[in-house]
Amino acid sequence: MARTKVKEGRADVSDQVPSDADIRLGRRIRAARLERKLGLTDVAQRAGISVGALSQIERGISSLRVRVLWPLAAALGVEPHTLLAESQEDGGDLYVVRATHRKEIPVRSEGIQKELLSPPSSVLTGLLVSVEPSSGTGASYSHAGYEFGIIRKGQVELTIDSIVYLLKTGDSFAFKSTLEHSFRNRGKERCEIIWVNTAKPNEISNGA
Repeated sequence: MARTKVKEGRADVSDQVPSDADIRLGRRIRAARLERKLGLTDVAQRAGISVGALSQIERGISSLRVRVLWPLAAALGVEPHTLLAESQEDGGDLYVVRATHRKEIPVRSEGIQKELLSPPSSVLTGLLVSVEPSSGTGASYSHAGYEFGIIRKGQVELTIDSIVYLLKTGDSFAFKSTLEHSFRNRGKERCEIIWVNTAKPNEISNGA
């Protein structure tokens, strides 16, 4: 008698051919999982589905059943609508951030703007920091991690561990984030800096 091989996770996914929406949803689910540093097994167990089913959903080769959406969102610690809200037009992607869909990070200092350049799955936080003339962070601050940057436009006065550096277009820097640091634009034009941190956005937004 022939044995029937049962495919793992078939009860958790639908039989329809995956669409672009399935692929985008899968990418958002995987991005949310990686951002929280959770493994496939952890999330699958919390959501009550098989690891195989979750893997298929993340890769976009299977459609997510509605009844699985809520426990999966709970396993990731997000609201269900946040997984469904973003579309391709919103710029949501696992590896790419479109120039027209950068998210702005709130800052306390006037004259400073920070736009997030890195996607959710990245272990690095890339920022486009814009500093208007006579604007800056004010008091020095510090946080966990490391950082690197390059001046894309204008000039900035960067203070690291009480040492003051005047950096101009094309100059770059790198230092440990636990060192007290601050910056100010003492020039006459807007300064733009490509700034990369190993810390997450919520860990670095408080300083400026």
